[in-house]
Amino acid sequence: MDKTVAVAGNSGPKVRSDCEIALEIRHNGGITIDLNSKVKALYGESIKSQCIDILHYFDINNAHLTINDSGALSFVIAARLEAVVNKLTATKKEFLPDLITENMVTTDRERFRFSRLYLPGNSPALMINAGLHSADGIILDFEDSVAPSKKDESRFLVRNALRQINFYGAERMVRINQGSRGLEDLEYVIPHYVNLILIPKCEDKDSVQRVENRIKEIQVKNGLENEVLLMPVIESALGIENVTEIARSSSSVAGIAIGLEDFTSDLGVPRTSEGRESFYARSRVVIAAKAARIQPIDSVYSDVGDINGLRQSVLSSKAMGFEGMGCIHPRQIAVIRQGFAPDSSEIEKSKEIIKAFEDAGANGLGVVALGSKMIDAPVVMRAQRTLELASRLGLIPDYRINNGTKKEN
Repeated sequence: MDKTVAVAGNSGPKVRSDCEIALEIRHNGGITIDLNSKVKALYGESIKSQCIDILHYFDINNAHLTINDSGALSFVIAARLEAVVNKLTATKKEFLPDLITENMVTTDRERFRFSRLYLPGNSPALMINAGLHSADGIILDFEDSVAPSKKDESRFLVRNALRQINFYGAERMVRINQGSRGLEDLEYVIPHYVNLILIPKCEDKDSVQRVENRIKEIQVKNGLENEVLLMPVIESALGIENVTEIARSSSSVAGIAIGLEDFTSDLGVPRTSEGRESFYARSRVVIAAKAARIQPIDSVYSDVGDINGLRQSVLSSKAMGFEGMGCIHPRQIAVIRQGFAPDSSEIEKSKEIIKAFEDAGANGLGVVALGSKMIDAPVVMRAQRTLELASRLGLIPDYRINNGTKKEN
């Protein structure tokens, strides 16, 4: 043991629902704790008792803790303390909080992913109530939003969040780091019922298959069989060139996303609101995804304050064939979901197409027409998908396709 003191967590006037813990391991003197907390009068003894129990679990009996608490929940305190223990010892133990039953579920690869909210993996205040915003997915991020010095400790926090936070039906996603660090990230999330892994800056099928193989190894080790889906993120010119092979690289790939901030940086051009510089790349992603029968997901809209600009971006994205976008602030969620959902005119048009198709079939006609326009099979299928989606979103009564016929209740 070379080091005797380590620090993890965050503190400061703007920090909420977190704590900073400094641990000094000693040779004698038992365990002593200095606690600075606004809730010390109510919860001080409980916090100290929890920390002592965790230290004893890791076979640490002589130590001094300094805790600056900003209202951290018990799973956050446990994550911060385990992080400093790991910095100072070679322990192989894990201190796991209870896994709530709401998080012991897998998700459907075909579910809609209109809105996916990115949250920094080292900021518990943003995680705790994230499910209340009704995003289709919550992305706990290990990559760009976490400072290099905080990446290791964020693993314990994200792991505990996957076990303890109720995300109210949102798909639980994690964006891992690149390369070998990303493969190590998987050890902290795969055993804890994460639904989907985002693979950043993906440039070839081998990157996907390395992640898939590591996930399988971890599942075998832990006796797990739950499906973990994958979503490669294309963020470079090389990634665009290889997007077709990436989209088809694994049956676990449920969607493929594009990240335009890094992509335009790789091109050496600024990102514009019109998106002319990325139109070709985004089209490639859509075509590759549709050909592989997976979901194409557009980039985030980075100007949080420009809601009108976001609305136009969503409509443009939908018109290109994308089936969702990332978002970086809760206020973007409703705009994105509304934009990707079928509007009233699309729903009515689809109903007319289906009715014309059924009437033609009932009359023994091989040709289907609506007004002066002929309707072929792809148009009918698109109308059916629109009505199914509207039904799933609660915009119309139940509508399902069964062996080519509709059921509407």
